[in-house]
Amino acid sequence: MRLSAANLSALPASVARPGYDRDTRGVGIVHFGIGAFHRAHMAAYTDDAMASGEGDWRILGVSLRSPTVRDQMHPQDGLYTLVERSLEGSKARIIGSVADVLVASEERERLVATLAAATTHIVSFTITEKGYCRAPDGSLDLALADERSAFAYLAEAFSRRRDAGLPGLTLLSCDNLSGNGAQLRRLMVEYLGAHAPDLTGWFENECTCPSTMVDRIVPATTNADRIEIEALLGMRDEAAVVTEPFSQWVIEDNFAGPRPAWEKYGAQITSDVHAYENAKLRMLNGAHSALAYLGLQRGHEFVHQAIADPQLAPLIDKLMRDEAATSLTPAPGQDVSAYADALIDRFKNPSLNHRLAQIAMDGSQKIPQRWLETLAFHKASGQQCPSILTAIGAWLGHIRGDNGVVDDPMAETLKAAWDAAGKRGIVVALFGSDGPMASDWVSSDAEQEQIIAALK
Repeated sequence: MRLSAANLSALPASVARPGYDRDTRGVGIVHFGIGAFHRAHMAAYTDDAMASGEGDWRILGVSLRSPTVRDQMHPQDGLYTLVERSLEGSKARIIGSVADVLVASEERERLVATLAAATTHIVSFTITEKGYCRAPDGSLDLALADERSAFAYLAEAFSRRRDAGLPGLTLLSCDNLSGNGAQLRRLMVEYLGAHAPDLTGWFENECTCPSTMVDRIVPATTNADRIEIEALLGMRDEAAVVTEPFSQWVIEDNFAGPRPAWEKYGAQITSDVHAYENAKLRMLNGAHSALAYLGLQRGHEFVHQAIADPQLAPLIDKLMRDEAATSLTPAPGQDVSAYADALIDRFKNPSLNHRLAQIAMDGSQKIPQRWLETLAFHKASGQQCPSILTAIGAWLGHIRGDNGVVDDPMAETLKAAWDAAGKRGIVVALFGSDGPMASDWVSSDAEQEQIIAALK
């Protein structure tokens, strides 16, 4: 038996279910990239909001490429199980905020019509760093941003909204980009400038792009997870998501129209996301990436194994406290030392089985904001970051192929750099002023030697 609306009454009493009539609630949000993270984070906050009596905020999920999530969720009427795992045990609930999922290329008209509907107010994104179609210099890569990108669907919807006299949309990025709202806005303007310049003014005047900070560890769901959840539910759930109890969401107060009162259910609405965002990117994400590449180098599979490694634990602690945290300007009341303590405890959670290989994907898109900004900050005052330099060495080994197939949108470019430069020249080839990873950080000879020494 498969989880569905018809089978909700058959669930065990221990499994919480949506506290509202889903059939009476309309769609108010379109979400691009409806993977596990969105279902463990924003969709759960929205489910809480509707359970407390808020109105038409159901979500139309959009997959830009793969039909996998659509095929998992459509037969289940958009329902799925969210399981929080901790040392104290597991807690399960059924999330009802997702109305349906579509594959954009297969249902273009339905997607654009929903984006252009008067009842739609928010368009959100978890499309990962590479989904923003950025060139190495951060500008929009127009070849990548083709007719199947989120930008193309939005541009078509903007035209319909403008012509119908409808207000603009809130575009809400929930991805790990520094200044994600500002970046989304800039890239959207670049796309419109190239493809629909008559819409640029309308977009800039009518739409907003709040910045956000999102924080929850969500490993990829395994078949073993699904078997365990099936035993708990008494029915199969192909779309189940496993996560940790911790969740944080900080949102810039910059909306174009109505929104759910997410702050009543744990989100923080603020005028300045920047301090929280940088702490998360440089401390949590920076440590995660270091654990991934160094942990794989040392033969580990999961985060909790890597953080328990006596060779890695001190290095990660130093990265977070001495390198990342000291590069930050905390907001009033923001305790970065306590944040580091909490992160270590979260990494140690053995019930999540967060695969290092999952974190290691797409490193070229991640490490600029996770490592290079911290390196540049300390370089300006003549200081080095030995832990991050060691982690860069492990990443260079990873993209050389030390850990198997390289899953990265720049894999061919990275391989070509390795082939041309070799071990002694790879740092300059990638991070030098003419390299594809050039940034405000320029490595010294001593830093290059430390990175090379970290390579196996």
